[in-house]
Amino acid sequence: MSDDGPMYAQREDTGEPVSPERGAATGADPSGTHHMRRVTSFRSRRSTLSGGQQETWERLWPRLGTEARDADGRPTVLDSAAWFGRHAPLILEIGCGTGTSTAAMALQEPDFDVIAVEVYKKGLGQLLGALDRDGITNVRLVRGDGVDVLEHSLATASLTGVRVFFPDPWPKARHHKRRLLQPATMALIADRLVPGGILHAATDHMGYAEHIAEVGDAEPRLRRVRPSFDGSDDLPISVARPETKYERKALAGPVVTELLWERI
Repeated sequence: MSDDGPMYAQREDTGEPVSPERGAATGADPSGTHHMRRVTSFRSRRSTLSGGQQETWERLWPRLGTEARDADGRPTVLDSAAWFGRHAPLILEIGCGTGTSTAAMALQEPDFDVIAVEVYKKGLGQLLGALDRDGITNVRLVRGDGVDVLEHSLATASLTGVRVFFPDPWPKARHHKRRLLQPATMALIADRLVPGGILHAATDHMGYAEHIAEVGDAEPRLRRVRPSFDGSDDLPISVARPETKYERKALAGPVVTELLWERI
C-alpha cells in the first residue's frame, strides 16, 4: 500500500492477516508503573522492503528511527529534545500506516515534532522515503506497539497531541477486546497529554466510532471539542487531516467520523 486509509477492508476480503499498522494494545496502566498483560490489536506479518526502500532504511533509520524495545526487551525511553535537537511541542501518532498523513501534516507544522509509531516495517519504510524526498526534518519513527510506547517511553504531560487515524475496528463482537481505543488506553493518553492537549481520532467504521465516542467521553480528564477543521479553531495542533486516496475513491462509501478531545 502507498497511502493511509482503511486498509483492513481489503484484508478482510482476501483473508490475509490484519496488518499491524492498525494500532497497538488495549490495556495499560495510566500511571506507567508496571506493564499489564493485554490483548494486542495487531498481528505480526512479514514484509519485504524494495531495493530503494532498503537503501533508504539503512541510510536514515539509525538517525530517524528506533525500536520500542531493545534486543533484551527493555523499553526505549524517548528524549525528544535530544532526538530532534530542539525543544518543541510533541505530537504522537499511533499506527501511522504508510505515513501519508504523517508526512503531509508534519510539513504543514514545522514548529511541531512528531513521533510516528508503527509495527509494520514496510509502512515505516515508505514514510522514511517520503521524509527523505520532501526534506521533512520534524518526524521520528518508532517501530513497536503504540500503547507500549505511551506506557513506557513517554512521560506524563509530555505530548501536545495524540493522533489515531483509522485503527483496526475489529468489527466482530468477539474481537472487540482487541480494539486499540479502550478505557485504559484513553486514560493513558489523557495522562500523557499536557493540559489543553488534543486527542484526534478518525475512523470510517460507524460501530467503532460509537465505541470511541463512548470511551472518550467517559474519561474524566478529557473534554469533547467540536472544531470546524478549517484551521480557524484555537487549538494547539492542526486537526486538518489530509484526505487519503482511499477516501477519494470511496466518494459514496463509508463516512469518516472525526473525534476530538481536549485534556482538561
